[in-house]
Amino acid sequence: MVRIRVLVVDDHRIFAESLAAALAAEPDVDVSAAGSGPAALRCLDRAAADGRRFDVLLADADLGGAPLGVLPGARPAVAVASEHGGDGVVDGISLVSAVRQSQPSVRTVVLAEKDDPRRAALALQAGASGWVAKDCSLSRLLTVIRGVLRDETHLPPALLTGVLRELTAARKHRTESERLVESLTPREREVLRCMVAGLGRKAVAERLFLSPHTVRTHMQNVLGKLGVHSTLAAVALARRAGVGPVDLEAAS
Repeated sequence: MVRIRVLVVDDHRIFAESLAAALAAEPDVDVSAAGSGPAALRCLDRAAADGRRFDVLLADADLGGAPLGVLPGARPAVAVASEHGGDGVVDGISLVSAVRQSQPSVRTVVLAEKDDPRRAALALQAGASGWVAKDCSLSRLLTVIRGVLRDETHLPPALLTGVLRELTAARKHRTESERLVESLTPREREVLRCMVAGLGRKAVAERLFLSPHTVRTHMQNVLGKLGVHSTLAAVALARRAGVGPVDLEAAS
């Protein structure tokens, strides 16, 4: 019998233990549980190192509090966790993104208290294969688990229209953001990538061998061409367009 290895990730211990126990009663399911995003990442890494990868990850949508959001070019949750010695807060949707990047063979399903088209769309963009209500039946959850292993995507029917609307809107915004970024000169794009990496004016000047005054001018030009009024807004737009941060290690 082919066994399905499932990892339940939820910081509500009673719910996680109850769900794990219910799934473990199935003859073809092996279950483990983790109480946080960083703990889940460590568990996945250990399993992979032992040659016993998980097949499906069930992640609480509200894990660790409010979602960080998922934007192209954003730093993965793996990096966030490692910077905090493995104890950093990683929300459910960011965890999906981290798992997608580090172990793409693992299918992820988000467990939610309530239907939310926007967050469900973010989860799908992050790489989730499903969005399921926490109060769904065990048989329904098992259907989803087995379905995502066949590369199916599972959403509640009531969410489908809203999710499609959100994905269409996201694509429209991304296309417009890409067009604006393309209007920048090569040097302005370099400056923008430094901004995405969180570098200030002085650090950008040192990295690009420019004067702080010249960098200030480039930053002003970037904001003007992108049609925004702050560095934070410019970075958000850049990430929507898929602009990643400059490689800081290459300069060290």
